[in-house]
Amino acid sequence: MKAEYINPFLESARSVIEQLIQVKPTTGSLGIKDIKFVESYLWIQIGLRGEMKGDIVFGLHEDVALKLVSAMMGGFVLTELDEIGRSAISELGNMISGNASTMLFNQGITVDITPPVVLHSAESAGFDPKRALSIPLSMDGIGELDIQVIIQ
Repeated sequence: MKAEYINPFLESARSVIEQLIQVKPTTGSLGIKDIKFVESYLWIQIGLRGEMKGDIVFGLHEDVALKLVSAMMGGFVLTELDEIGRSAISELGNMISGNASTMLFNQGITVDITPPVVLHSAESAGFDPKRALSIPLSMDGIGELDIQVIIQ
């Protein structure tokens, strides 16, 4: 796995989050880890097709998702992740991945993305644990979003 595969997603996530919620995320350490779905987490999975095949998975605790969606909605406090909240978090993943695919195209790599799928557990995902390039983004006052790129 090449570390440069995650850079467009990292750049895009920082930019999109800063634009949406006016918080500048800080970047954690890049690493390779096993993606294991755990309860009380949401996972936004987007397929990558074209010259780069695999998945991008954004993982965040449900409490972080509520705070993030609340900030995206101008401070309207959500107490549960309802249909509107799931749609908003899904669109966040879509915006990050869409911008990253444009960055990759500008680097000469053609990538298409699939619509985002919000997953709540490993069972519903039908997802087997895999190794991924992973980097966390910390958002002050909100929490952490993990960006994980799985290249086939």
